[in-house]
Amino acid sequence: MYEYELQQSRSADLIRRAEHERLVREAVRARRAARREAARRAPEAESHTRRFRRDRFARTA
Repeated sequence: MYEYELQQSRSADLIRRAEHERLVREAVRARRAARREAARRAPEAESHTRRFRRDRFARTA
């Protein structure tokens, strides 16, 4: 009887873990979709503004 209860407990734990992983994947997809939508709605000029960055290579003498 003890082994059966142990198996039931493991099974329930695996089901809970799978549900949690599904929820995490769904949240990631929703965030990604929201980011894409925001980028799509943003004006093209703003999304490609030049930021003040260092040049990739050092200047030569």
